[in-house]
Amino acid sequence: MYVSEKRHLFQRGMKNGLPIGIGYFAVSFSLGIIMRNSGISPLEGLLMSLLNNTSAGEAAAVSIIASGGSYIEMAINQAVINIRYFLMSAALTVHISSNLSIPRRALIGFDITDEIFASLISQKKPVSEYFAWGLAVSTIPMWAAGTMLGIIFGDILSVSIVNALSVALYAMFIAVVIPPAKKDWKILAIVIVSMLSSFVFTLPFLSSHISDGVKIIILTLVISALAAVIWPVKEEGEDA
Repeated sequence: MYVSEKRHLFQRGMKNGLPIGIGYFAVSFSLGIIMRNSGISPLEGLLMSLLNNTSAGEAAAVSIIASGGSYIEMAINQAVINIRYFLMSAALTVHISSNLSIPRRALIGFDITDEIFASLISQKKPVSEYFAWGLAVSTIPMWAAGTMLGIIFGDILSVSIVNALSVALYAMFIAVVIPPAKKDWKILAIVIVSMLSSFVFTLPFLSSHISDGVKIIILTLVISALAAVIWPVKEEGEDA
């Protein structure tokens, strides 16, 4: 592949990733405010977002840090929340060149998020590694910078504005859930059960004995397992 072609693919990846990066910046700014309220410094937040590209994972991690959770609790929590990225990475292997070395595959896999995965699999096979790196360059820095600036400006902005912006991250999660829940009553049922279960875990007789990280692990595993048993996904070719 010629240098000019590699440059073109890299630049196209950056262009495609720019709208995603802008969205990441807005979300991570809100995450940074939450980090600030948990006592995380701007440098710590910057490094955390550079190395951990997942909004749900980082939000859960901040909760565990704030509550003084253990490293084991943190590891299990992140593995459960981010397990979908293992599946995405496995699915992506058929879309990229089989000649790529493991280190190069690892670089592509490092920036697998829901939006990046969708952008990659929408490309013509095989997906160029240079396109993937262009996506990473225009998204990871925006996510990390938004987090750091959120922590910094969390100290400058008024309390009312900080409190308002800190809700934005949770609003994003709601925006992700509502559209599919409106289309499928099964998803709506799971969402309602999840909300009720989360509420139960906030009651004094449970919240005083179970940390936030363990609550997330228990709820994620139990509710997803029950949903898989009650409403199993039909394999292609099976009777509906």
